[in-house]
Amino acid sequence: MRNTLNFNENWIFVKESADITRADGERVNIPHSWNAVDGQDGGNDYFRGSCLYRKSFKRSELPKADLYYVEFRGTNSSADLYVNSEKLAHHDGGYSTWRVDITSALKEENDIAVVVDNSVNETVYPQMADFTFYGGIYRNVNLICVNSSHFDLDYYGAPGIKITPAVNGKNASVEVEVFPKDLKEGQSLVYTLYDKDEKEIDRIESKDTNVTFFINDVHLWNGCRDPYLYCCEAEIKEGDNVIDNVCSRFGCRSFEIDPNRGFILNGEEYPLRGVSRHQDRWGVGNALLPEHHREDMDLICEVGATTIRLAHYQHDQYFYDLCDERGLVIWAEIPYISKHMQKGRENTVSQMKELISQNYNHPSIVVWGLSNEISIGGSDEDLLENHRILNDLCHEMDKTRLTTIAAVSMCNIDDPYLQIPDVVSYNHYFGWYGGNTDMNGPWFDKFHETHPNIPIGCSEYGCEALNWHTSNPKQGDYTEEYQAYYHEELIKQLFTRKYMWATHVWNMFDFGADARAEGGENGQNHKGLVTFDRKYKKDAFYAYKAWLSDEPFVHVCSKRYVDRVEDVTKITVYSNQPEVELFVNGESIGKKSAPDHFFYFDVKNVGESTIVAAAGDLSDESKIRKVEERNMDYVLVEKGAVLNWFDIDAPEGRFSLNDKIDDIMKSKRGKLWFVGMGLKIKKKMDEGKNGQKKSGGFDIDLKSGDSGLMQMMGGFTVLRLTTMMSMMNVEFTKEELLKMNKELNKIKKPK
Repeated sequence: MRNTLNFNENWIFVKESADITRADGERVNIPHSWNAVDGQDGGNDYFRGSCLYRKSFKRSELPKADLYYVEFRGTNSSADLYVNSEKLAHHDGGYSTWRVDITSALKEENDIAVVVDNSVNETVYPQMADFTFYGGIYRNVNLICVNSSHFDLDYYGAPGIKITPAVNGKNASVEVEVFPKDLKEGQSLVYTLYDKDEKEIDRIESKDTNVTFFINDVHLWNGCRDPYLYCCEAEIKEGDNVIDNVCSRFGCRSFEIDPNRGFILNGEEYPLRGVSRHQDRWGVGNALLPEHHREDMDLICEVGATTIRLAHYQHDQYFYDLCDERGLVIWAEIPYISKHMQKGRENTVSQMKELISQNYNHPSIVVWGLSNEISIGGSDEDLLENHRILNDLCHEMDKTRLTTIAAVSMCNIDDPYLQIPDVVSYNHYFGWYGGNTDMNGPWFDKFHETHPNIPIGCSEYGCEALNWHTSNPKQGDYTEEYQAYYHEELIKQLFTRKYMWATHVWNMFDFGADARAEGGENGQNHKGLVTFDRKYKKDAFYAYKAWLSDEPFVHVCSKRYVDRVEDVTKITVYSNQPEVELFVNGESIGKKSAPDHFFYFDVKNVGESTIVAAAGDLSDESKIRKVEERNMDYVLVEKGAVLNWFDIDAPEGRFSLNDKIDDIMKSKRGKLWFVGMGLKIKKKMDEGKNGQKKSGGFDIDLKSGDSGLMQMMGGFTVLRLTTMMSMMNVEFTKEELLKMNKELNKIKKPK
């Protein structure tokens, strides 16, 4: 009988070493990451290199077995395994399960050493992306002890059992395929089907490795409404003895994605409106414990999401299990992201094989993601061929699911790589990275009109918010108020377009991105609806809850924004109730209804006021206080910024660095100035070593006002554009910026 031992405890860890004889490190338990701190503190200087993990054990302490496999659930990003100084395996890919048969190398006294490496290289994805590539053995390690006759443990980390349900009216057929190794004479296979309560439904004994069950009056897996799960167990038996066994839960469901009706589950339209998730968190990195995964799932369910895009890599099996149990519809993908590498094709194939093999049985998964923003530098033939190979591989390995990609805004809607997958989604940040919020819906309408037979969704949209506050939110201010406004607008645009097959907020949680220096807190991407430590739900969280959740609630926004200078201030309330009444210091100022779930009240700001929003028996409270001068604790001052917006001379009626590019381009002199600025940017981009562009290999055309990129940039202020360019290593000095500002000050604004 199979024995699986947890192998997490008592490892020796040696940082920055590949010497497998070292024994002078610190004692750690798995899960563990060496970038839990430096991978999220900014500076893009977190340690990337080789580190050593060692552990000793005695064979006599193990259960008796013919074969012993060590199983790693996640080692980022490459690893070499040694047992008693003998190298047994190498694995590339930091987010999947891999196993190694260590039997032949075992002695009575054993030493296991793992050299894990997250160094920069040209063959293993990801290498360029907006998140930290945490190094470490950051998921469970197990020792699997089996008989020589056993279900396969060698094929791409797969579970050894493959379950393919097919729904036909009120009934279902369930094809079960197993992969036994070294079956002997007299041994047989026994398959048992169980319902959700572990009650036996059917049993088949056979020598065949492929059998089919039939379920009458099947109980469907029906998303969040009813995520019903069956279970199938397969055993290798010899007489009455069970030699080995595997089991897997599964769900019976049908789905389709229609270019006009969106996602359809079990014959009914089922709008996929949800979030994306990164797996890391503050002070832990990616070395999550089960309670971390459960907390994430609870928060996602609280917001009312029906779908999760599990970005940008394979997630923990435990989290996929939670998705099955809670009924979330899942987009699962490999980390083929941002930068296409000529030498990386083999790695994309192996990571896709692992993703599908290990996750085939999860009913929550409906699409396999081929890539993310990979065409940011344009799509050449090698990139296209890589996508065709991956797309064909997915359909060969899994005939029940569809394929998708996440394209970046700059990707032309007629780009040939959009024709490769079954469905398409776009990452759009109109209203944050340039453009305006009202550009989002019309863009999707244009795509839908141009390509009526391609299902289109939005795979990323969002904006950053920290503990900054204002009564006049503007794009790029990093305030909680602008994030709330942005998501109000996007919800109304995206959720009302029935044809969109899925929408995924970027992101459910703030996450580590050590290269980032934005918003006043470096090392993080702050687009989350919830903070990195999961302790604070931003106002935008409740905007989604108002639209998506059936749990009755009322929420007063801007609770952290107390001191206000205006005489009359706007109070925003989110609720999924039909009517909200607002009280100021106990006195009602009126009731309002809001079909869009967003309630706005004008409140006189005098002295100190207690604000209470009530909807039936529900209520929520906040406070405001009248002040004469703006509380600068609410105002972002960029750390290390060359210039902050309030340091810029902006004469009335004249342009400055604080003006939007769209507005400047409305003036003839302003347009000429901006063309000149474009030439300066191009020159800086061309100043890289050996002629290689600092921008990472893609061109920016600032002269064509009709280009899609110019439409995006139009919503930027000049200052924000120069700040964003610094993320592509295009730097402007303080003197250069002040000179630009003086030039703009000479240009009158059109009346």
